[in-house]
Formats: sequence, C-alpha cells, structure tokens
Amino acid sequence: MFSRLKFVKKVSYKNHNSKTVLRDAVFLIEKLCNEKLDGLDIVNYKYDPTFAVDELGLDYELVMQLLDDYVAQIIKSILQFEDFLKTLHNSQEAKEELDYTPFRELAHKNLGVARNLRIKDAEILLYQLMKKDDLDYLLTCLEALKACAIRLSPDCAYNTLKLIEVKNSILNV
Repeated sequence: MFSRLKFVKKVSYKNHNSKTVLRDAVFLIEKLCNEKLDGLDIVNYKYDPTFAVDELGLDYELVMQLLDDYVAQIIKSILQFEDFLKTLHNSQEAKEELDYTPFRELAHKNLGVARNLRIKDAEILLYQLMKKDDLDYLLTCLEALKACAIRLSPDCAYNTLKLIEVKNSILNV
C-alpha cells in the first residue's frame, strides 16, 4: 500500500520545474478519477478566486496569497496524513482497533480552509478523508488532494516541495 506514496513523499524534484510538476499532477488526477475516484467531480475543476473575493469581501491579491498559503499547508499536511495512515495500517495489520481521530482532525482543519477559500475539489476530497475508513481509498484521496493542490498553484507547490526536499536532505545527513 505505501509504495504508492512515492508521488506523495519520495519523489526527487531535482530535475523538475513547476511545469513538469503540474503536468504530472494533472496526469495523476485524470488517472485517479478514471480509476478509483470516478464518482468524484474533480477532474475538470478549475478554481475561480472571484467566488472567494465576492463572498468574503477580500481583494483578489489577498485571496491569491491565501491560496498559496493553503497549497503550502496541504503539501506539508500530506506528510502528517501519511504518518497517520502508517499508524492506521500498522494497527490494522496487528488486528487492533483503528483510531481515525488524529487523521480526521487534520482533514477537518484543512477542510475549513478549503471551504473558506471556496476550493471545491479540495472540499470534496477532504470530506472523503473525514468520512471513509478504507485505507487504500484514503491514500488515493491523499494522492488526488496533493495533485489538486499542485494544480491550484504550481509555482507555490513546486517551491514547497523543493523546500521539503532540501530540509529532509539536511536532516538525513
């Protein structure tokens, strides 16, 4: 199950740029929506910041800055989600009771931000993370969530991914 987390965590971005990261993310979204997430309407989603601007009464630049903050937050949260999923997987293997509470609390926290910014694909995926119990399905939703975040702001996502990669390389020296 966790070998699929390569896209989530272990990909090197040394030979990438924001365009290649975006291309890979769009490909992954299409693949996941055609295979495992076909009931979710996220494949052709395009974020429109004017909804957040109009409904929240914020200016466009602030909404775009908040959107970049959200993208960075989601990409960093994926690492936390992964840790929670590993714990759940280990509990399942040991035939112990599964405690989804920390996983769902993190999903709920991120869902609030997605709702505030009117990011519909993230709302759909985070809701799935809060309600479903199938670990493989949850992992698939995490892959899609990260890809959707990249699609929202490829430059911010790329910079965040590179920063995480550099930080991890320093910590692992």
